[in-house]
Amino acid sequence: MASYHCRVKVGGKGQASGHAAYLAREGRYAERAGYEDLEATGHGNLPSWADGEPALFWTAADRHERANGATYRELEIALPRELNPGQRQALVLDFIRQEIGERHAHQWAIHNPGAALAGGEQPHAHLMYSERTLDGIERDPEQYFKRYNGKHPERGGCRKDSAGTEERLLETRQRWAEVQNAHLQQHGHAARVDHRSLAEQGIDRAPEQHLGGRRVRQLAPEQREALLERREAEDELLQSQQGLAPFDLARHLHELTAAAQQRDQDEQAARTAEARAYCQQALNEFRTELAQKAEQERALEAERHQQQLDTDRERQQRLDAEPEHQQRPEPEPAPLLEPLPAIGLDSPSLVERLQAALAKTLEPLQAQREPSQAQEPPPQRSRGFDLEP
Repeated sequence: MASYHCRVKVGGKGQASGHAAYLAREGRYAERAGYEDLEATGHGNLPSWADGEPALFWTAADRHERANGATYRELEIALPRELNPGQRQALVLDFIRQEIGERHAHQWAIHNPGAALAGGEQPHAHLMYSERTLDGIERDPEQYFKRYNGKHPERGGCRKDSAGTEERLLETRQRWAEVQNAHLQQHGHAARVDHRSLAEQGIDRAPEQHLGGRRVRQLAPEQREALLERREAEDELLQSQQGLAPFDLARHLHELTAAAQQRDQDEQAARTAEARAYCQQALNEFRTELAQKAEQERALEAERHQQQLDTDRERQQRLDAEPEHQQRPEPEPAPLLEPLPAIGLDSPSLVERLQAALAKTLEPLQAQREPSQAQEPPPQRSRGFDLEP
């Protein structure tokens, strides 16, 4: 059945490249007896100068990391036998996504050696990552592992994040249990793991000591048989306690509720995305229609303007085509005085009035001429000829 195991290791300067070779079964571990258990391996978040070459990254860490600094941190986790190799790899990648993300350069491997005590598979994974966090600044290998410069990050190395506090270690252990249980449930297995200690789970027994393959092979046959019997009895007791305890039922209900809520959230997100896409499409169509109408209005306005220009041009051409000598007739001038009524010349009244008016007019002229003639000196005669006045 599935069993929980999660252990943290730290490697010092000069240890990274050798441990990476052990994980990938490379170098002196390649095709070596006892190391044919590599099931899968991979890496991620490597800098550009080591892209695709994790061994180059760990070699640089051993060379440039500070003397008292850690070159890597490792999580060693047991994988459930209930899952097949492909499912186990998906489980490891899911855990890496949640635990590491895109923050640390890392390398991982799944080993599946035979169990020394009970036989069968013993799948487990190694997750090896650098404590240096990525910040998007391009650095060469030497600068990458320098001390971090808070004021000018581009001048220093990458910031370190060891995640070595007790609180964060407990969060990692709990996260691994939750991810593992989710994948067990996803593939229809009833087995579950618990990251808590036996005392916290209410189990009154001492934890089993991990012996390792070498120490197991040194045990006597009766000792091996005793260990197997004890393990089998403890597993049966644990299964019976889990089957009777209401805690597992409550947790199962919680998992079902969480799964239902997640499905509702996914459906709501899908509906929201569909509605947003529909609204965006309608908005785009409305904008296109407005643009077409505006273009049509501009075309009509330009056509009307051109028609007006053509009309004005034709009128001007007709005016220019008329003969220059053709002028409009001038109006006849109005008479200045109205005509007098006709009076007969033999009318006695007219003759008398004319004579009286003429006499009256000549009298002052005659009176003025007589004094002026008396005052003028007599005209002088010239010796040769007379000048006319």
